[in-house]
Order: sequence, then C-alpha cells, then structure tokens
Amino acid sequence: MGLFRRVGIIARLDKPQILDTVKRLMEYLEEKGVSPVLEGELAAMMPGIKVASSPLKELGDNCDMVMVVGGDGSFLGAARAICNYDIPVLGINRGTLGFLTDISPHRLPEELDPIFRGEYHEEKRFMIEAKIKRQNRPSGEGIALNDLVLHPGKSARMIRFDLFIDDQFVMNQKSDGLIVATPTGSTAYALSAGGPILLPKLDALVLVPMHPHTLSNRPIVIDANARIRIVVCESNLTYPSVSCDGQLNITAAPGDEIYITKKAGNIRLIHPKNHDFYNVCRDKLGWQSSYRP
Repeated sequence: MGLFRRVGIIARLDKPQILDTVKRLMEYLEEKGVSPVLEGELAAMMPGIKVASSPLKELGDNCDMVMVVGGDGSFLGAARAICNYDIPVLGINRGTLGFLTDISPHRLPEELDPIFRGEYHEEKRFMIEAKIKRQNRPSGEGIALNDLVLHPGKSARMIRFDLFIDDQFVMNQKSDGLIVATPTGSTAYALSAGGPILLPKLDALVLVPMHPHTLSNRPIVIDANARIRIVVCESNLTYPSVSCDGQLNITAAPGDEIYITKKAGNIRLIHPKNHDFYNVCRDKLGWQSSYRP
C-alpha cells in the first residue's frame, strides 16, 4: 500500500470547472487504489457520488492527506480547519494567484504520479493566533496562516492603538490598522500594504502599518516567538475588527487588548519535487524571468 491510502478532498463549488476537477481527481485516486473522502458540504453538493465523506473538522481523523481544489482562499480555510492534525496538505490551483496551490488541474496524472511515489518536497509553515480580552475576560479568538489584521471594519475612521512586543512599549499609532503576517502571508495583503517578502523558512513575523498618520511608521520584522499585545485606545469612537486570513472577523472594542502569538504546531505543505519559491515569485508577481549573466 502507498504512502497515502485515504485522501480528503476540500473544494468550494463556486465555479463549474472546480466540479470537473474534483471528479477527475476522484477518478485518478480510485485508479491509484486510493480512497477519496469528500468534505461534508462538498459531498452534499454532489448527490449520487458514492464515496466516503466526513465533516470538515473531522477530516483529519479519516485521512492521510488532504487535497484542496481551489485558490489560496480555499487553502487558507482548509489549513485553519485541519491545523491540529499532523497530516500534509496539497493544493490544486483553481484560483487566480495560487501561491499555495501548486498542482495544475490540467496535468493531474503527470504532477500527482511522482507525489504518490514519494517524490515530493514537504515544507512546514507556522500559524498565528489572536486572543481578545475585554476587562480581563476573553471576548474572542481566531487563528490564521496568512495574517491577522486590525482594521476599522465598516467605518472610515482611523484607529488609535498602543503596540507592545514582549511587554515592551513600541509605539502609539494612529492609522487604518495593523497587519501581522507570517512568512506565508508576507506575499498577500502585507505585500500590497508595502511590507517585505519573507522567505517561507524564516521564523519571523512582519508588522505592517496600514496608512499610518505618521509616515515614519514603517514595517517591522520581529521574531516569530515574540508576544504581541495591541491595546485599542479608549479614545476610539468606533469598534474595530480583527480579521483572520480575511475570512473570519472578530469585533473589538475601545479598551480591548489583543494578544497575538505563534500557534503551537505547523501546517505540512506538500510541493512537487521541483518546487522553487523564487520561481513562484517570478511567475505570480511578474518578476523579470530571463537570466542575463
């Protein structure tokens, strides 16, 4: 029996071509003697397909690997759901950018065959978590693979907050918010806001101010094991939000304290053997691709 005997499949059927890819992936797995396990909501949208299914939060109990068909957004949601399971995740790109989803849907046999022979590159990515306290009591929490973002929510007002790192006061800032990004997320929203690209293997975080009122407030790269505390100043007239990967929002209030730390454990990403981060950057970010010695 091979390395992966049961493979979970996660997808959002918001595009017709995704359904086609899911069906071809299931056929490929069954031809390999691998049992596909559909995520529960996906299975409900494919009546008549007689394969095993599992609720998203239990998928890690029933599989040796998870494949995500979609874009980076789908991958991020899957990562948060299975982050407490020690199983690898592989992305099949049906999105637009595809920093996290390597496999081409048009070359499934050619690109998946080596992986099922054990010829692949595995990479570990860490996640971060936020816990919000209101009057010293928990009021919300969330995790992210890309980034945690403090932002004004529906208001157009700036936010004033105090930033502490490892209990040391860093600054009082008035801005549209703050992005706290992992190396994985440094090529996402943080990059659009002027932050640097961090290599995936770095054990670091980048803090990127969003349109700060003082232009000298610049991005800061810190140790990933640092403890970040953000205090939403009492003077704020609105209730800001903390966004987790842009998909989950937690409301904060003036006076709240937001604690951000590195989450225990890692997400295991599987890439093709020839995976090259710099090549991904050239392809996705439009860097000059010709080499002129």
